[in-house]
This record gives sequence, C-alpha cells and structure tokens, in this order.
Amino acid sequence: MENRLEKKYGLFTAIAMVIGIVIGSGVFFKAPAILNAAGTLATGIAAWIIGGAIMIFCAVAFAAMGTKYEKVNGIVDYAEAAIGRRYGYFIGWFMATIYYPSLTGVLAYVSAIYFCMLTGWIGNPAAVWAVSAIFLALSFLLNSLAPRLAGKWQVSTTLIKLVPLVAMAVGGIIYGLGSGNLTTNFHMTMENAGGSGNPLFYGVVATSFAYEGWIIATSINSEIKNAKKTLPLALVLGGIVIVVIYLVYFIGIAGGVELSVLSDKSGVEVAYENVFGKAIGTVLTAFITISCLGTLNGLTMGCTRGIYSIAVRGEGPAIALFSKVSPKYKMPMASCVFGFVMAFAFMAYFLPIDYNGLYGQGGGFFFDVSELPIITIYAMYIPIFIRVILREKAFGTATRFVFPTLAICGCLFMVTAAVDKFRYSGLWQYLLIFAAVMALGMVFYRKLEQK
Repeated sequence: MENRLEKKYGLFTAIAMVIGIVIGSGVFFKAPAILNAAGTLATGIAAWIIGGAIMIFCAVAFAAMGTKYEKVNGIVDYAEAAIGRRYGYFIGWFMATIYYPSLTGVLAYVSAIYFCMLTGWIGNPAAVWAVSAIFLALSFLLNSLAPRLAGKWQVSTTLIKLVPLVAMAVGGIIYGLGSGNLTTNFHMTMENAGGSGNPLFYGVVATSFAYEGWIIATSINSEIKNAKKTLPLALVLGGIVIVVIYLVYFIGIAGGVELSVLSDKSGVEVAYENVFGKAIGTVLTAFITISCLGTLNGLTMGCTRGIYSIAVRGEGPAIALFSKVSPKYKMPMASCVFGFVMAFAFMAYFLPIDYNGLYGQGGGFFFDVSELPIITIYAMYIPIFIRVILREKAFGTATRFVFPTLAICGCLFMVTAAVDKFRYSGLWQYLLIFAAVMALGMVFYRKLEQK
C-alpha cells in the first residue's frame, strides 16, 4: 500500500527528534545503574564511550541505507530490502508489539518518578502509578489528535532538556575540581560491581537504554522532507551530539557528589543541589522531568505508527483497520489505540517490578523491560549489515564494508554483554515471552501467504 502520510518534518525537526528521543530519561535514570554495574568512574566512562560508538556505527550503516530506501516503514523496509519480506515483517511485528510499547511504557513510568520527586509523592506507589498512567494517556492523545503539535513539542523539549545537561556538565566539573570530588571518585570502587559477571559488560548494557531511540526516527522516514538526504544527516549529526553531551554530563555529575551517593537513584538530584543549591537544583530537576516527557513523546511517535507500518504493507492482523488513516487527524487511529494498550500493559508490568526492587531478588517471572528489547533489536540488525556487505555493490568502501563491519562487531558485543548480565536474572523468561509473541506474529503471516 502507498504511503499516505504527509511530509511535514524538516532537517532541524528530524535532528531534534533523534536527540530528543535519545536524550531524556536514560542519562538520568541509568547513571546509578551504570555506576553500580561498572564499579568505577573510569569503567563507567568507558561504558558510555563504547555504547555511544556502537550507536554511531549502526546509525552510519543505516544512514547509507536511508539514502537508497525511502518508504513508510524505516527499519522494516531496510530489513526487507536486505533479507526479504518475511524478515521485514518479523522485525516490524517485534517493534509494534514489544519494542515500541515496552520502551514507551517505561518512559511513562520514569517521567512520573521525576515528577513525583518534585511533588513529594515519590514515597507513594499509588501516586506514581496514577501519574504514569496520566502521562502515557496524554502523550498518546497529543500524538494521535495533534501530530503537528507533537512535532513542535518535540523540538521545544529538546531545547529545554539541554539546559540541565549543559549546566551540570559545566558547573559539575568546576565544582568537582574545586571540591576534590572528581579526584576522589576516580579512585573509588563500588562493592559488588558487575555482580558475577564482567563490570564493563554490565555497564555497556546499562547504557543501551540511554542511547536507544535513534532508530525510531526511521519510522517517520516517509514524513521527512527530502528524506534521502535529511534522514542520514539527522542520524549522524544527532548521534555525535548525543555522545559528547553524555560524556561531559556524566563527568559533571561525578564532580557534584561522592560516587557512593551517585550510585543511588536519587543521587542525581543530590548532585544538582550540591552544585547549584536547593532552589536552582529543584528548577533543574523540573527541567529533567520535561526532558523525560519529551523522550516519552518521541517514543510515542513510533508507538502510534507501529502496527500501521505493518498493515500499510498488507501484512499482519486486521489490515484494513490498522492501515486506515483518519481524514481529520491524518493519523492511523486504530494503530494509535493498539500502541496505547500495549504500552499500558508493559508499563503496568514494569512499574511494580522496578519500584519495589524485585529485579534484585531473582525470584518470580520478572525480566528487565528497559534493556532486553533493545538488545534484541541489536541482534536483529546483524543479518541486515551482513547483507549490505554482500549485496550493496553501489555503496562506497566505507559504507559497504567498514561501517557495517564495525556495526556488526558492536551488535555482537552488546548481545554478548547482555547474555553475561541477564543469564541469571530474567533472560530465559524474556526469551519465552519473545518466542510466544513472535510465533503469534508468524501465524498471521502464514494466513496471509495462504490467501
């Protein structure tokens, strides 16, 4: 089916989407986890650099494909062009049912956590739950009923979220050099770093959440003006900016507070207050909340189009329903509802698990919704990059061989690190759910083939 979505996003908006989707909750939410996993500040910095390099390698590899393929489905089209229609559907189904909804649900919860820090409700699970549900519903309503306004909101939040990042990058480093925190923290080691595995592996996997999101921009490929030039440029420039910002920010917060304090989830808030004082620290925490909401908005953009990206190809369940675009709102409304229901389900699963700290108890049917779906998509990238090397003869040496090879190595590193981290804490539970969902997706595909 032909694309019927309006081309409404230019280069600046596309770059803002890449930066806005990626930078948000992850750099704040995952900093304690990265420090606890890595054990030392130096190892944490190395984890940020490796995670960022993997993101850029993959972005450049996909950017080359973006110059050749311009359709509605982004990564799905790339998968189909490289491997075949079935593999394209396989990835599209995964992203529509697991990837987009899980990350969107997590972001609604994370946004609520920071909001509740500001309001003093952080100790009330019911309040966190209610705020999470409200944020999720509002984000879907905005993207469904006012997509242009959602794009403007994305640009606005991108500019706002840079304020606390830049402020802490500069202020934290100056404060840390004066107080001696940076010197002290570089010589400290956290207890039980990496658990029973490799601390660097644990740290890099933790960065995956903070760096993820750039690929979501490919879901609006058909809505970007001059996408063949704009999308690759947006992915590369946005990726480079993100890595630089993360590094200087991470060093900045390390200057604002002792490592043992920063390892706690509230450590970031304490660092802001130490550097800037209570009042300004509170204001900057409010900016962090807005940044998280901007990330939620960007993820919702992908989530609302998830099942639509399959249906518009003539695949999946209820094709006529999910491929229909509202003449009034210029959005696939049934797809929006589907995305909301799935995101709400993942949010409902993740909130009590993370809030009550059940991951560390090792019991029950629990797995990390915030990281494992991301690692899965990295694994799915590998066959695509291999086929680029084998088939894309029109590409130059760098775009055909160098960057795809680097991207493959990065993806393999990420998968290996995740197996090391999660083999005793939810990996097999996740794989069981993944297998069941993908099997259901293949049932729909086989029915289509039979027709």
